[in-house]
Amino acid sequence: MMMMTWKTHRIAPTAAARGLLATSLVALGLAGGAAASHAQDLPGKGITVQPLQSSIAEETFQTLLVGRAMEKLGYTVQPIKEIEYATAHVAIANGDATYMADHWDPLHADFYKNAGGDAKLSRTGTYSQNAAQGYLIDKKTAEQYKITHIDQLKDPKLAKLFDTNGDGKADLTGCNPGWGCEGVIEHQLKAFQLSDTVTHVQGSYSALIADTIARFKQGKPILYYTWTPYWVSGVLRPGQDVVWLQVPHSSLPGEQAKIDTKLPDGKNYGFVLNNQRIVANKQFVQKNPAAAKLFEVMQVSVGDINAQNLAMKNGQNKPADIARHADGWIKAHQKTFDGWIQQALAAAK
Repeated sequence: MMMMTWKTHRIAPTAAARGLLATSLVALGLAGGAAASHAQDLPGKGITVQPLQSSIAEETFQTLLVGRAMEKLGYTVQPIKEIEYATAHVAIANGDATYMADHWDPLHADFYKNAGGDAKLSRTGTYSQNAAQGYLIDKKTAEQYKITHIDQLKDPKLAKLFDTNGDGKADLTGCNPGWGCEGVIEHQLKAFQLSDTVTHVQGSYSALIADTIARFKQGKPILYYTWTPYWVSGVLRPGQDVVWLQVPHSSLPGEQAKIDTKLPDGKNYGFVLNNQRIVANKQFVQKNPAAAKLFEVMQVSVGDINAQNLAMKNGQNKPADIARHADGWIKAHQKTFDGWIQQALAAAK
């Protein structure tokens, strides 16, 4: 069995999420959660599971929700371990961990395939639907220079507008190595002949996007990649502060190569809408039908995840805060949560 070196899980402060329904925020502020189960012999009794997540603190909420449900089924849930996506898939496939609540499909298709695919991993059901991602610039610059497509930045004069370090090239606030999106960005910069005029700036995304937002507040042009659900689109609001850039044609790497990213209205933002799914060890789900059913039926909306992000942006970003958000969500959606548990228990019989 492969030996894994874990990184201690941490929660880092972040900034704002998209504006959402007040009811979602109220629900997330509630304390407590579901009452303890009084079933005598739960299917998870005596079985310990290990959840994983990436270094993105905003994934903790949905990971905790799965953990709470697993506990209701009797499983002993270990503290979340932080590990980047590619290694996480391998760890789960090898049985060094049990599940991850934030597998992006199809963005993580190569990670899934390289770790053994369906032979070693399971990903039934859809945990959160329609996650968007792509490239944006500030609306003021877009309108002034009539920029609608990222390949217009092949023009050195337009690219220079987004130069932050004086080298004459546009600086694109990009994606952390290991997340999967960085491979798409690198692929597209080459495919759209942008390598000579655009630099993909990588590092700590939270620090880079904070600098990007600071530039925007100073009235300077900005160029960046982001995704939803995440807090950035609550600060830099698409359609009001910033605009999405289209790509000239569909072009994705690896397992995504044949995917057409063009939308029904003819626009093409370069990325397909992703679904976040729970990926788990195949042998584990085969031996644990209750957990398998739970992973299949759990669903949380992008809106609820964004609302939790906003609470984190507003200072509720400590582990105890996020645990309270998870318990509050369960209390506000008790009937739904109990329904998942009932389906899972029925699958174990």
